[in-house]
Amino acid sequence: MRFDERFIDELKARLRPSDVIGRTVKLKRQGREYVGLSPFSKEKSPSFFVNDDKGFFHDFSSGKHGDIISFLQETERLSFVEAVQRLAGEAGMQLPAEDPKEAEREQKRAGLSDWMDLAQKWFAANLRRTPGKAAREYLEKRGLPEDQWERFGLGYAPNDREGLKQALVQRGARPADLVEAGLLIAPESGGQPYDRFRDRLMFPILDARGRIVSFGGRAMNPDDRAKYLNGPESPLFHKGATLYGLPEARRILGAESKNDQAVIVVEGYMDVIACQRAGLPAVAPMGTALTEEQMERLWRISSEPVLCFDGDAAGLRAAYRAIERALPLLRAGRSFRFCLLSGGQDPDDILRDKGAPALRQALSETHGFAEVLFRREQDAEPLDTPERKAGFKARLRSAASAIQDRDLAEQYRRDLFERFDALFPRTPQRAPWTPGQGGRGRFGPPPKLGQTVEGAQAMQSLFRAIEPVPAALAHGAIDDPERMDDHLEEISAHGFGDKGLDGLAQELVRLRLSGQSLDSAALRRHLAQSGHDALVREVEKAAAKSGAPFLAANAPLAEARVRWSQAFDASTRVAALEDALSQARGVPGQDEAFRRLKAERDALRRAIKAGTIWEDSAGA
Repeated sequence: MRFDERFIDELKARLRPSDVIGRTVKLKRQGREYVGLSPFSKEKSPSFFVNDDKGFFHDFSSGKHGDIISFLQETERLSFVEAVQRLAGEAGMQLPAEDPKEAEREQKRAGLSDWMDLAQKWFAANLRRTPGKAAREYLEKRGLPEDQWERFGLGYAPNDREGLKQALVQRGARPADLVEAGLLIAPESGGQPYDRFRDRLMFPILDARGRIVSFGGRAMNPDDRAKYLNGPESPLFHKGATLYGLPEARRILGAESKNDQAVIVVEGYMDVIACQRAGLPAVAPMGTALTEEQMERLWRISSEPVLCFDGDAAGLRAAYRAIERALPLLRAGRSFRFCLLSGGQDPDDILRDKGAPALRQALSETHGFAEVLFRREQDAEPLDTPERKAGFKARLRSAASAIQDRDLAEQYRRDLFERFDALFPRTPQRAPWTPGQGGRGRFGPPPKLGQTVEGAQAMQSLFRAIEPVPAALAHGAIDDPERMDDHLEEISAHGFGDKGLDGLAQELVRLRLSGQSLDSAALRRHLAQSGHDALVREVEKAAAKSGAPFLAANAPLAEARVRWSQAFDASTRVAALEDALSQARGVPGQDEAFRRLKAERDALRRAIKAGTIWEDSAGA
């Protein structure tokens, strides 16, 4: 949208800079000017001046100078058009329409926006009334005090098909307009429209200008089919272009001298609220993967936004999907970093359990785009043959080529290939596995002292959280190497059930077959020399959470070995079931077999995840 000079001049004439800027900076009158602390740098003595007569601000500490439009652009990371639109709304000025149809559409949107504001007030009032008791208890349980409800515009939609409809119709709304705004649902079979949101905790969704364009609702009934429900696409709301929490995130970035801080992308409403309460500029997409339009919006306010995911397999998959979509769009000054939270906690959990400092610390531990991209291609398949290694390198080359900026693509190609060369040194480190008598095997001569291939893999794995049960199996093998003897071939093929431990598993097998008589202490020294010491420490930490009975200090050795073997067999059974499922999938007449195999696999997965595998193995 373009604005002529007369419109901009009229806009500036209607608004006093001290009023606009004074909402962000605490100003004191000093003669004909106002003075305050700089919003752009940290200072103890005020050097920021605002002059209403001349219509500008000047910051002596940073050298920044401008008018109310540029001030909003700097402090709230708005585009020029967004800043003008915001100020025009405050000044009561109608934006110039580019054509009559657009003017009509804008008028329509303005009318719908008024109903959204009234709906939010109605939801907010219901949160404090008797029907909102369950929602209030939920917020208390999540550690969100009442004085924060208004800040985030929270409310409650009663379990009533026509509660909101009647309230707004009484204020003059037409049901058809409320359907268009996404507040009501019009039955496809005909009949009267009814409320879209019922028995839900309500979160208003704001656009970049701070207007309510839709709502998200969390079901209070645990049996509800949809835990979270967003409003539909509408003249106001475009899901793929909207980021929940964006106006508040901009204020945090601009108003608290945090211009060097990146905006953080989290997964849900409560996570955004938790971060913003901790002073972190967080936003969330609308329950879907980031769109290209949302990425462009993020890059307008931060050159390297942080994408925050759970550190589990699902979180990694989400990170990998974001990489796929972002790759073609990367260029100098436009990238992402990744934060992979460990322990199955999200930002809201961390804030409640450990407080704001712990949350800020967790979200500061990030990984670069190239690092996570490399991990994605590394995780695509086992890298145990020359053909698969060649495929890995080809995937790295293809990923770099997907970047449209040619200079950046070349830099990525070099970076990824350097990582590849570090993971697979040109000097052979290990002879191949050769089957031996009774399923046992031998490796070639042990490598020289120094980091092995597996050690390099271990270091690559450290940023990913290790699952407790695989960690317990690895810990048990290190504590008592002899318990591996009946399972060496399986360990070589499948590891301990966590890809992050594959390098460690291969090194343990190699050392066990090297002919050296190594007790636990000697084994640990070898692991430290080959670059695994940091990973072993992480294994011990994760194993402590597993509850594995064979790790107990008072466990009899013979019993501990039996328990370890039973648990290892159960863990490797998952890999065998995966292979069987792959073979049975889609085969005519195998539906029942497929369901049986899937049920067994899922039950084993749950037992491993929950730690009940120890109960199963104890009774075996």
